[in-house]
Amino acid sequence: MKSRILVVDDEESIREFLDIMLRKEGYEVTCVEDGQKAIDIMAKKSFDMVISDLQMPNVTGIELLRKVREQNEDILFMLITAFGTTESAVEAMKLGAYDYITKPFKIDEVRINIANALRSKNLELENRALKRELVKENGFGGIVGNSERMHHIFEMIKRVSQTPTNVLITGDSGTGKEMIAKAIHYNGIYKDKPFVPVNCGAIPENLIESEMFGHKKGSFTGAVADKQGLFEAADGGTLFLDEVGELSLNIQVKLLRAIQERVIRRVGAVDDTPINVRIISATNRNLLEEIEKGDFRQDLYYRLNVINIESPSLRDRPDDIPILANYFLKKHSDRIGKNINRISQEAMEVLCKYSYPGNVRELENIIERTVALEGGATILPESLPPMVSTVGGSRKMASSHEIEITEEGIDLDKVMGQIEKELLIKAIHASDGVKKRAAKLLSITFRSMRYRVEKYNLGSVNDDELDDD
Repeated sequence: MKSRILVVDDEESIREFLDIMLRKEGYEVTCVEDGQKAIDIMAKKSFDMVISDLQMPNVTGIELLRKVREQNEDILFMLITAFGTTESAVEAMKLGAYDYITKPFKIDEVRINIANALRSKNLELENRALKRELVKENGFGGIVGNSERMHHIFEMIKRVSQTPTNVLITGDSGTGKEMIAKAIHYNGIYKDKPFVPVNCGAIPENLIESEMFGHKKGSFTGAVADKQGLFEAADGGTLFLDEVGELSLNIQVKLLRAIQERVIRRVGAVDDTPINVRIISATNRNLLEEIEKGDFRQDLYYRLNVINIESPSLRDRPDDIPILANYFLKKHSDRIGKNINRISQEAMEVLCKYSYPGNVRELENIIERTVALEGGATILPESLPPMVSTVGGSRKMASSHEIEITEEGIDLDKVMGQIEKELLIKAIHASDGVKKRAAKLLSITFRSMRYRVEKYNLGSVNDDELDDD
């Protein structure tokens, strides 16, 4: 299809010149003499580009630009400006104009600028369409996957999204629990209401009550004004409590009251505030075990876990690895601006053999890193991080029956050190580099973790991470 261009200029000679030139280039051209007529015709007809004079009576080029941006952000906007007024044109570009051309025109420059702009726009639209098709064929609500496990998740999302019922999403770190929560919210009855996420493990204990329920001015040192809490911010919509298992028992009591009675009380307040919030929570902990240990309230658990969705680990849906890898390849190639369009069969085989302790998040990190460093158009095995092609791919971790003891003997300390180092690397990666979490995965103290990290030169550990392990 021919690209449609709308020319807006109060000078007839300029309109005629651009009309003749653009038609020769094969574009479909419409010309009007002022901004208001441009607004009127755009209400009836779609355009790919608007070329408008900056200085016009009644509706200026800047005012027209703002109107166009309100109606359709995909329409390219190019300004015509007289020599000496380029400052205004540059300011217009900050508002969303693609480029500006100065009078008197340099025909070749104008022709090239317009062609480049339309080409860039068409490529962007094609990329968006391809991404939509990829997700449409292999996913739901922005979640990519085509395995039986994921189709079950998609069906659960469709059902749950049409109800106000509280949902608990369980699964390992990096499996996409927040993506599931967003899919439930944005594909259901609350889609036009707020979605407010909160990481319960990231807020200090002394601040979380104020963050969740708000506070009154003067209720504690530093409370210089009334503050709305996250419950109030999510009123009418969804409050997503990520890592809900990290909440202290004290906050659990207040959360239970908010859910049961549908009211909250700001810190320092004497009156309750009614709220209407749908709770979606997520955790990578086994909350039933936490209940047994006395670290999580059973009554709260049943309030949160009306419907449970288990987000599967990537190792439990290996058929999705190629789909996800290609999805992330396109995503990050487009973002970085590289033309990397393929993962070689050998590289894909390596990716499929890796265990992914960090799940989908780790796979995306691997692809993003590889795209950033890749110099060619194809991802090759040697382009992948060493831990993928060695620890998780072509070389398995040695076990005792795989290690041959020859007459010369072996260096036991060296072999054990290699195994220990590989486990440390996997734990650190699974914990997104947070050494304290990695230590918990390995059931060692934080001090022991710091010693081993320094021993094998695996990075640094900040003193402020240290606790009383």
